[in-house]
Amino acid sequence: MSDAKQVATRPHPPLPAYYAAAEERARFVRELFDRTAAHYDRINWLLSLGSGASYRRRALRGAGLRSGARVLDVAVGTGLLAREAVRITGNPALVTGIDISANMLAEARRLLGIPLIQGGAEALPIADRSVDFLSMGYALRHVSDLEAAFGEFRRVLRPGGTVLLLEITRPIRRVPHALGRLYLGRLVPLLSRIATSNVATETLMRYYWETIESCIPPEIIGRVLTQSGFEGVRCETELAVFRAYVGQRKT
Repeated sequence: MSDAKQVATRPHPPLPAYYAAAEERARFVRELFDRTAAHYDRINWLLSLGSGASYRRRALRGAGLRSGARVLDVAVGTGLLAREAVRITGNPALVTGIDISANMLAEARRLLGIPLIQGGAEALPIADRSVDFLSMGYALRHVSDLEAAFGEFRRVLRPGGTVLLLEITRPIRRVPHALGRLYLGRLVPLLSRIATSNVATETLMRYYWETIESCIPPEIIGRVLTQSGFEGVRCETELAVFRAYVGQRKT
């Protein structure tokens, strides 16, 4: 893959305030989530104002998840999205979580009775055509290469399978953007540190906002999904910032 193509499929350029080169991104992200895993659910409540579970459940159902489906939740974290998938499928054994952070997996293991695997989106340790539904919640900005990740997503999905990617994007209009920068970029990091007494949680939330600010536009994400072999790709938006990308592997 050429350097130009590699840059084009990165979710955002390197952020030198946190790591010096693109090759250091994965280690930085893994270590940051390892340091904040024990506090992540509390931080998430600040982000979602308590509405996260209902939105996740609605997004999963809207993308077509039904009882009995076999699910792979990539970047499972503490299991917030996987928990809703279990409620819908009706069987914890049908939902598998994967994450690069060992400490996040430890939290998910403590909270959920689902199969868990350590690994990354760009090289999934999952068999070809083995799942009906693949989900990723608010972690697309942390992968190193969208094309590599989407190729893996398609590989592990059975024909007819669905991918659902939940993300937060930079508001386009001036006032919503200013409000988002104030809340997500300043207030949430400060509240996270106060609520957890953990400096790393403040770093995580500042980094979170900066990846939102720097992320490539939704239309490029949709285009890379289509180029990676997904059909019927669509993007649904709520409150100007919450995006749900959906696509199907037809063959």
